Amino acid sequence: MKKLESTSFDGVEISWFAPLCNGDDDFLGNRNPIYKSNWYNTKNIVEAADKLGYKNILCPSSYQVGQDTLTFIAGMATLTKEINFLAAIRCGEIHPPMLARTIATLDHMLEGRLTLNIISSNLPGMELDSTERYLRSKEVIEILKQCWTKNRLDFNGKYYQFNLPTQPVKVYQQNGGPLLYFGGYSEAGMELCAEHCDVYLMWPDTENKLVELMKNISERAKKYNRTVQFGLRVHVIVRETEEEARSYADNLISKLDLSLGENIRNRSQDAKSLGVARQTELREKSDEKFFVEPNLWTGIGLARSGCGAAIVGNPDQVITKINKYQKMGIRSFIFSGYPHLQECKIFAKLVLPKINTVSLAEAFGRVPKSIPESPLGNGLRT
Repeated sequence: MKKLESTSFDGVEISWFAPLCNGDDDFLGNRNPIYKSNWYNTKNIVEAADKLGYKNILCPSSYQVGQDTLTFIAGMATLTKEINFLAAIRCGEIHPPMLARTIATLDHMLEGRLTLNIISSNLPGMELDSTERYLRSKEVIEILKQCWTKNRLDFNGKYYQFNLPTQPVKVYQQNGGPLLYFGGYSEAGMELCAEHCDVYLMWPDTENKLVELMKNISERAKKYNRTVQFGLRVHVIVRETEEEARSYADNLISKLDLSLGENIRNRSQDAKSLGVARQTELREKSDEKFFVEPNLWTGIGLARSGCGAAIVGNPDQVITKINKYQKMGIRSFIFSGYPHLQECKIFAKLVLPKINTVSLAEAFGRVPKSIPESPLGNGLRT
């Protein structure tokens, strides 16, 4: 398949997932209190990912269950050394200048190890149609970018109007501030990514469908004289043999009550999104064992909303799949598995050493080589 976007670096960003939203289990649909989302459990996963060599870790956001994303990342800042944090930012949730200050504080605490996942979902208790939600998100992004690149915030939009100094909210990272990752399938969402974001995150699909989507985003980005990188959020089950991997996949859903699985999928704030619908469609095309193409298993989607498929196989099969995605133009992978700490270690042992990994933030020169001065003595790193 044709490579869609050329890049100035070799390798891919391999990330893991921090289950802040109470989604960790040994059997899908079976609430095991041992894996409950709490500070201790999730901290252990992130610390392991940091030591094992993962380059980034996605920290999701959810109202219904789980821990607060930005507070959790702040707590992990001094407990980690190398790993970046991909913080989910639900646009509109925090007053934008105060969000800019929070991001700046985190970025200095992490010394540039911060990336942002832009979320445009409805806020709890509020309903906006898709167009309005993405307009609000666009305004939030434009405000953040002014804060990071200009001496004064001068903004007059539909949702926000500000005229403020930006010195108190300057981030640690240079050349445009933290990288923006984005996932969305609506017209307004894809247009927002093409205009403003750096990495377009996709959920699993057949290879042909992924290529179509990447072409769509690339063509949109060209209108703004921009290039967007591509990422894939996908689960993974790797074992020494393919038989072991497939057996583990079967075992994951062996205790699942399908009606309970439907309730789990529908509880999410994003359960009715186009992306979730595409995951359902993908699963409906799979075979009796829930494989939709070689080594891509959709059974995980029976018990969760959002990303609903896993790469399943032995190390060579998993690496071959990753390499194929890389040749298509995908430069970032966010993996996860059940339970997360166990699978984080297994993947790191069997697959990670065989992949040339990079940090996208470093590859694009966002992290300064020396510590910048703190503006106005605002309590950030000096």
